[in-house]
Amino acid sequence: MNVSAPTTAETLRSTLGGLLDGLPPKQAAAAVERLIANYRGRTPTDAPVLRDRSDVAAYAAYRMPATFEAVRSALDALAEAAPDWAPASHVDVGGGTGAATWAVDATWDGPRRTTVLDWAEPALTLGRELAAASGSQVLRGAEWRRAVIGAGLAIPDADLVTVSYVLGELTGQARTAVVAEAARAGRAVVLIEPGTPEGYLRIREARDQLIAAGMQVAAPCPHDGTCPIEVGKDWCHFSARVSRSSLHRQVKGGSLPYEDEKFSYVAATRFPVGPAASRITRKPQIRKGLVLLELCGPEEGDGAGLTRVNVTKRHGDLYKAARDADWGQAWPPPSED
Repeated sequence: MNVSAPTTAETLRSTLGGLLDGLPPKQAAAAVERLIANYRGRTPTDAPVLRDRSDVAAYAAYRMPATFEAVRSALDALAEAAPDWAPASHVDVGGGTGAATWAVDATWDGPRRTTVLDWAEPALTLGRELAAASGSQVLRGAEWRRAVIGAGLAIPDADLVTVSYVLGELTGQARTAVVAEAARAGRAVVLIEPGTPEGYLRIREARDQLIAAGMQVAAPCPHDGTCPIEVGKDWCHFSARVSRSSLHRQVKGGSLPYEDEKFSYVAATRFPVGPAASRITRKPQIRKGLVLLELCGPEEGDGAGLTRVNVTKRHGDLYKAARDADWGQAWPPPSED
């Protein structure tokens, strides 16, 4: 049994700091600039984005804390929809240095068999080093395996398959193949992309593919119907607060102690789940005696709808809950009765 404490954002930051001490700022900054372009999803490729140790070190310092928080937010939503379920096995596709494996370890207790697949050997090497320094028995026992992420990928069967910040690096054909293989291999599949219009479209396309493969959407959508958002006018995305270490600020620039990571995601399963009745799709707007919530929820039949709800003081406890509600949460909050 895994008796070590679950990993946390603080553990990840301190582990990164220890392994990346002495990272050359100029070299890291140049690598970060190139990585940002790939992260935005405008340069699909058939080659690894992380090419060498300097790329991997810069990526880890720049992206791992944000990826960890985004994936953990998506996993939290899956855990809420399936409170009695925990994965005994996890495969992270295109896992790089392992941010998603850390997020899984922060969400569910072990024991758990973990496999990370990536086509960049330098990323796997650093990921293995970070895992060894993590203090987590699950992460220390993970298998780090080189694999080409594309049309010929074979994913081992697992309770949970995650694919985070990878689809935008692939050609359309490879993207379709990877999602299809994830749907075949996983009892639960969680896909995360940048919270940009392009990232949302990739998630929307993959969501349709998962449903067509017989999976049920667990989060964020409260339904399996067609997404009600009109393409080109808006996009579905959420936000996770990321605390920034001095190392992170050094690599990325800026002085704020935090940043907000925008991401789009879908979680789907082959077992029964209890999706949210509706989902808060924008940051709640708090006014005097009023909270405005923008919600996505099911409608009659196969469709879904976007609604705006005003919660006022006369709603009592519901008003208090609305004032404390966060973007991305289920609504209404679960009853404490």
